[in-house]
Amino acid sequence: MEFPYDNGAVRRQDRLLGEPEALALLRRGEYGVLSMQAVEGGGYGVPLSYVWDGGVRVYVHCAPEGRKLLSLDRCPEVSFCVVGRTKVAPSKFTTAYESIVLRCHAVRGLEAGERMEALRLLLKKYAPEDLEVGMKYAEKSFYRTEILRLEIVSVSGKSKVVK
Repeated sequence: MEFPYDNGAVRRQDRLLGEPEALALLRRGEYGVLSMQAVEGGGYGVPLSYVWDGGVRVYVHCAPEGRKLLSLDRCPEVSFCVVGRTKVAPSKFTTAYESIVLRCHAVRGLEAGERMEALRLLLKKYAPEDLEVGMKYAEKSFYRTEILRLEIVSVSGKSKVVK
């Protein structure tokens, strides 16, 4: 790992998620919320499927045009949040949870080889039994698929255990 795991700014120091647990969540998370500055001003967040390459990169796929891409062109500095297991504890008026927040720099316009490798990683994560068929589908739809690389700047994590 080449990015800092930094919980220094987390207000509730009693709820820190350890680095090994945070990286496990990053690896297994089902989706994340990409938050950015909207072109028209204000915030804009969107849930996305993603894959972590095990190093400093997270990849997401999307359409080759739209509000998200216009927003990233304006400001590529983003936040990406992954929420893991949660459990509402109504009788205790709280929720057990685990989550991580990544500060990232979004990059567009990747070369074809990196884009195809990102699609392979996404298929390996979400459809491992159908990887071969998925790669054929990816090749057919390649021209209408944008891949974003989120370069991880730092990660922090929190959790709350309810007993």
